[in-house]
Amino acid sequence: MLSAAGPPSPHGAAPSPQRAAGSLRAGLQRACVPLPDEQGGLLPGLVVGDTSRLPPTVEEDFLATGMTHLNAVSGSNVAIVVGAVLLLARWARAGPWLAAGLCGLALVGFVILVRPSPSVVRAATMGAIGLAALAAGRPRAALPALSAGVAVLVLVDPELAGDAGFALSVLATGGLLLLAPRWRDGLRRRGVPAGLAEALAVPAAAQLACAPVVAGISGTVSLVAVPANLLAVPAIAPATVLGVLAAAVSPLWPAGAEFLAWLASWPAWWLVTVARHGARLPAGTLPWPGGATGALLLTGLTVALLVATRHPVVRRLVAVVVVAVVAGTLPVRLAAPGWPPAGWVVAACAVGQGDTVVLPVAAGRAVVVDAGPDPGAADGCLRRLGVREVALLVISHFHVDHTGGVAGVFRNRPVGAVLTPQWPEPAAGRGLVLAEAAAHSVDVLAGAAGWRYREGGVEFTVIGPSRPLRGTRSDPNNNSLMLLATVSGVRILLAGDAETEEQRALLDDTAPGGLRAEVLKVAHHGSAYQDPAFLDAVRPRIALVPVGTGNTYGHPNPAVLGRLARGGARVLRTDTEGDVAAVLGGAGLGVVTRGTPPGRQP
Repeated sequence: MLSAAGPPSPHGAAPSPQRAAGSLRAGLQRACVPLPDEQGGLLPGLVVGDTSRLPPTVEEDFLATGMTHLNAVSGSNVAIVVGAVLLLARWARAGPWLAAGLCGLALVGFVILVRPSPSVVRAATMGAIGLAALAAGRPRAALPALSAGVAVLVLVDPELAGDAGFALSVLATGGLLLLAPRWRDGLRRRGVPAGLAEALAVPAAAQLACAPVVAGISGTVSLVAVPANLLAVPAIAPATVLGVLAAAVSPLWPAGAEFLAWLASWPAWWLVTVARHGARLPAGTLPWPGGATGALLLTGLTVALLVATRHPVVRRLVAVVVVAVVAGTLPVRLAAPGWPPAGWVVAACAVGQGDTVVLPVAAGRAVVVDAGPDPGAADGCLRRLGVREVALLVISHFHVDHTGGVAGVFRNRPVGAVLTPQWPEPAAGRGLVLAEAAAHSVDVLAGAAGWRYREGGVEFTVIGPSRPLRGTRSDPNNNSLMLLATVSGVRILLAGDAETEEQRALLDDTAPGGLRAEVLKVAHHGSAYQDPAFLDAVRPRIALVPVGTGNTYGHPNPAVLGRLARGGARVLRTDTEGDVAAVLGGAGLGVVTRGTPPGRQP
């Protein structure tokens, strides 16, 4: 715990180069103000690593398509800036040493501009090695220089040896040095124009080199990363160079900076468009073993493929196999669901340690139950589901893991009304919800047992709390609004964060069989505070557990999951499955997770 003893006091001004760099960064931000949010937020991130204006939806799309490296300063940014200087130096017929000196000045200036954090210094070192060797007229020295740079950095900071970001920087640079030239030359021998060959070889080499580490970290292999990055390549350099120029001229010529930023917004628009469409492709990622096992497995497959394809006969055989596999799996991929899946009746989104559950009312319109802990996560959940209008936002109770994302629910979509519990605590969460509703002139309604709602294919009744409960282990949790909904004939019980006391009270006040439901949103992230008799009374076929990865609360409780499974429920956790949905199709009630084909039956 930190306790402030007084206001901060300055201990001296920053060095003049840092003050100048801060002025340039602020000038770039001002130049981007007139731009649309997506381009205006991406450009500073692309140029100086400032993502403060980047919409969360864009950030999510970049992550899904393997383009997230564009949101941070990396070796590619350094290579683009230094490469532009090198090109100008060669155009001016400068000698190799003069060109190398100019590139060095540009490198130092760029590092100061983007702030010399350890990650930036590492990226600058990795990204500059190849260019420095080429500028010095010794291209064969690039690989030894890379090895020396890695050795020096690890000696200075031994923790880098276990740093994933450092590993990715080294691997990407190694791929550019070892694989890209051979692939580029091979494409040129087959008649591909020089510029196109370079554009194809560079991102493919970097992606292939980094793929094992990325797979080990994420537990997935992206099928869209390489094509998305190939499509992005033509826009990266123009956006970066124009953005740097906009920052450079901003103190002396603000209008010129705005014009340059406007020019840069067009390639930035292309990057956003590629990420948006790539993120929506069905089956864009494949599950893969995580950790060292997955990384080593993909490394072995990659090395075997590279060695095998050096032989013409094997290369032709691999080409035939790849074509056959693509042709054979294409119908499956085309049939694989996008998101949301057809026939969905309820979805629980992966929003971290919190709840956001969605019931579809009509195309693009839904009832949303709870807003999760983060606005970006809540907005991303609804955007993935195609929710453009919220008919009703229900807040089960006012804890921050159910209210913190309320601004994301309201983001760029109308909300019909907000239904809240009568228990007013915690006050901070209640104030957050009321303020957001007031800012959008949306009515706030008080929910209680017996409150009913019906629209389209959705109807529900508030069944709990059946009576106010005080003096419990957690009064806010035990006064959660509990809903019994019917969507397309499927009964769904949403239990909020109700704990043992509210569950027992509801069980006592409900007729036998009255709590039966085919789908249960398990209360309180599957905590241990569940009444076994309540779970037995619901006896769901599908149990949805919204829960955050690596949470420190012990959620979900293994004994609770075991009881649900023994009762015949298929248990789906958002920390392991991502977004999950119950779907109603020709085969009856089933489940779909993001990227999982339909047809799994509970």
